[in-house]
Amino acid sequence: MAETVADEDLKQTPLHDLHIELGGKMVPFAGYSMPVQYKLGIMGEHQQTRSKAGLFDVSHMGQAVLIGPDHETTAKALEALTPSNFVELGYGRQRYTVLLNEDGGIIDDLMVTRPLDPNDDGRLLLVVNAARKDVDYAHLRAKLPETVKLEVVDDRALIAVQGPEAVAAVAAHAPAAAELGFMSAAPIEFDGIACHIARAGYTGEDGVEMSVPAGAAEAIARALLADDRVEAIGLGARDSLRLEAGLCLYGHDIDETTSPVEGNITFCMQKRRREEGGFPGADRIQKELAEGTGRIRIGLRLDGKAPAREGAEIALPGGDVIGILTSGGFAPTVGAPIAMGYVPAEHASEGTQLELIVRNRRLPATVSAMPFVPNRYYRKPKA
Repeated sequence: MAETVADEDLKQTPLHDLHIELGGKMVPFAGYSMPVQYKLGIMGEHQQTRSKAGLFDVSHMGQAVLIGPDHETTAKALEALTPSNFVELGYGRQRYTVLLNEDGGIIDDLMVTRPLDPNDDGRLLLVVNAARKDVDYAHLRAKLPETVKLEVVDDRALIAVQGPEAVAAVAAHAPAAAELGFMSAAPIEFDGIACHIARAGYTGEDGVEMSVPAGAAEAIARALLADDRVEAIGLGARDSLRLEAGLCLYGHDIDETTSPVEGNITFCMQKRRREEGGFPGADRIQKELAEGTGRIRIGLRLDGKAPAREGAEIALPGGDVIGILTSGGFAPTVGAPIAMGYVPAEHASEGTQLELIVRNRRLPATVSAMPFVPNRYYRKPKA
């Protein structure tokens, strides 16, 4: 997870000093100095998030706004670059999508939100991956029509609070947060501080992501961490949580060679877009939807206790190598190692027996449904 970068070349988030104070073990990640774990350790932080609530600094992610004359214009401009339906996205609603290259490969995966306030009509809020910010922004600026502009937001931090008690902890300071449904967002004050809060996250748990003024980030984080239900969580547990949730990590499980069909994330493609096309690589993607794809991302459960990591080969039992792992590790909630990787579609059925080659040993594994741990997203009761 860490990378080799000189400390003086690393950027810092607005919560950097707080991470140090809390005993965070800092590592280079996507050009930033980020905490990989705190005193609880990765296992403890993982279990804290699953049982109570964890606070994650995700301020390294890119925040930006698309600005056009009206919603339809801005939505259609983004639809020309992604396979998702944004024209029909409701006020205060959020959607996961992918930027596509001309071959249908994934440039990045990102979150897109239509503001709740009709006065912001024509704006779409973006959150992109830290390591892809520059690539994404350059791509958007090159491809957007003159009527739609990209405005990068660099004066805000991003804080995620995840877990079964996360929303209650946030609502103690921002009561309106409790009224949000999954994948919805609104401008909400936190102790009088203007924030933008979305009920979403990347752990499989209920929770929120809060875009907050950079100068107020530490005060907000301290207020939340003063709650007995909340602990600071680092990159290590963030990775094990998203793996249990069966969620992709860009640059590992998906990249510019991977289509949304191969990546097994076709939920980002709504019916109208699947049928109409009109996005980069549509010919390839629509053909894969209709006829299947040569390879596909699968989940795997290992039989023993030894984990397999990214790069391990996937093989037929006693036979040839047929694929490669893209993520893997021990799953604390499952109590066993799990992994994700790519294999030919004919070997992707749940229950298929395979082997993972780790240090020249063949470890038995079984194709598993994802998520490995049931999601606990909050769905508002229908009136």
